[in-house]
Amino acid sequence: MSDTSVLVEDDEEIGRRRRPPWEEQPTKVGLTAKGVILGIALLAILFPLWIVVVTSLSDAETISRAGGLVVWPDGFSLAAYRELLSGGQVARSMVIAVGITVVGTVFSMTISVLAAYGLSRMGSLWHRPLLMTLLATMFFGGAGLIPSYLLIQTLGLMNSYAALILPMAVNVFNILVLRAFFMNVGQEIVDSARIDGAGEFRILWGIVLPLSRAVLAVISLFYAVGYWSNWFNGFIYIQDQEKLPLQNVLQQIVIEGERPAGMAQVIGTGQIPSLAVQTAVMVLALLPVAVLSPFVQRHFKKGMLIGAVKG
Repeated sequence: MSDTSVLVEDDEEIGRRRRPPWEEQPTKVGLTAKGVILGIALLAILFPLWIVVVTSLSDAETISRAGGLVVWPDGFSLAAYRELLSGGQVARSMVIAVGITVVGTVFSMTISVLAAYGLSRMGSLWHRPLLMTLLATMFFGGAGLIPSYLLIQTLGLMNSYAALILPMAVNVFNILVLRAFFMNVGQEIVDSARIDGAGEFRILWGIVLPLSRAVLAVISLFYAVGYWSNWFNGFIYIQDQEKLPLQNVLQQIVIEGERPAGMAQVIGTGQIPSLAVQTAVMVLALLPVAVLSPFVQRHFKKGMLIGAVKG
């Protein structure tokens, strides 16, 4: 064997020895173990969802034969969904939840974008004190439940839809992620726009926001999921049953065992099983997030990771 080949082999051996474990080429055993572990994790996530969906689509006879939750579909029925969406308490709470989610997300994004853009411009008015104030709220964890309740009561917002939006309208972490992304926009482009006579709002609307679509999509999803999934504000601030959003109605049906208004008769006579109604409401509560997430998924790496690392 020549000296050159010996040197090459030595270099390869040294490089292989210096390579960290996570950069090693996976073996067949490692790949198989990884596949088994991921398969078990996927099964643990999807199996409960499968049972909930199948039970919600089963008729009374199938649920009675299964003695509860249905694992394998047999008798197909859309009666629970038809009754839930034909009007009544659940349909009304869905409309309220959608309205709260849309209005709240637009409101939160407007405040967050304006705050993040102002904080991303070095030298803007009270830039550093405002940034320090926002950061301080992350360390002290907010005012607490009782001061928040007294504030909402003093402002006269009890039993109003504003009480479902205002307490969670601003998230400091989201503002910081947006700010980090906005700071990444080239200063040369901003300066060129200023030379052409553009003001701050025109720069924000015409330059910064179009270049930040990824992070805007991700932060919008965070706010939308937060509003859609939130039940606590409805629990403590809303007393009128007709103003409750979907998550609170879901809690009453599933945990407290109440029957939704307008469906009590068909459930009581056994035309629609109570279990089918409960699982159907769960599916309706999960559906919007499950539909929206794949459209935003492709923006997560650029929008979330880059903004978070630079933040």
